[in-house]
Amino acid sequence: MKEFSAEVTKKLGYYVYLYLDPETKEVFYVGKGRGNRAFQHLSDRSESEKVQRIEEIRARGQEPQIEILCHGLTSDKQAYRVEAAAIDLLTRGQLTNVVRGWRSGLYGRMSVAQIQAQYGAKEATVTEPAILIRINDLFRYGMLPIELYDATRSSWKVGRRREAAELAFAVFEGVIQEVYRIRGWHPAGQTLSTRGAPATPGRWEFVGDIAGPSIREMYLYKSVRLYFQQGSQNPIRYVNL
Repeated sequence: MKEFSAEVTKKLGYYVYLYLDPETKEVFYVGKGRGNRAFQHLSDRSESEKVQRIEEIRARGQEPQIEILCHGLTSDKQAYRVEAAAIDLLTRGQLTNVVRGWRSGLYGRMSVAQIQAQYGAKEATVTEPAILIRINDLFRYGMLPIELYDATRSSWKVGRRREAAELAFAVFEGVIQEVYRIRGWHPAGQTLSTRGAPATPGRWEFVGDIAGPSIREMYLYKSVRLYFQQGSQNPIRYVNL
């Protein structure tokens, strides 16, 4: 099949679809749309990993298996939510999707502790010299510890007050996701990073370690929303400096 009939497209509504390897039945792409969106990747000529997988399947004399995961959805937003949930559920490294699902960092898969923190976190009172770092655009559920560390530590426009900070907090949507004890600051790009951040004049990154159990117990999954001024776009907030 290369397309749905006109009658079918009228009845499908918005839907979420899957691309599978016909031999292994492994899902390698999740998408959403309406009409004949599910078939458009078959004519994609980009150099994406998704297209490479399709070409590998065709080299075996086969075609990708396309399945509809959910249909009859009444809005684009509903389809985005289902797509995001499917992406969150599938195994890390299995998919060729370039980005995660819509707002999945905020509404997607989380541990019950993170859900409790997101909607019912107690306010933290920071007593140490610290720097709060919002990583809203980089955070996602299931990040490896090294990924969360690198997302938090590099690279930021911070002034000389950085040198007095003892702790650095990884903050997502106002909630502390991890606490690090700072060992030193370096110009951005000078220390190893899983994100491969380039050297950027005027930006800095810290090196450090995850704080000890007593510190983490004091702050992990607590809210620091009151430390940021409403409407402020600055991801950095100094405390007790």
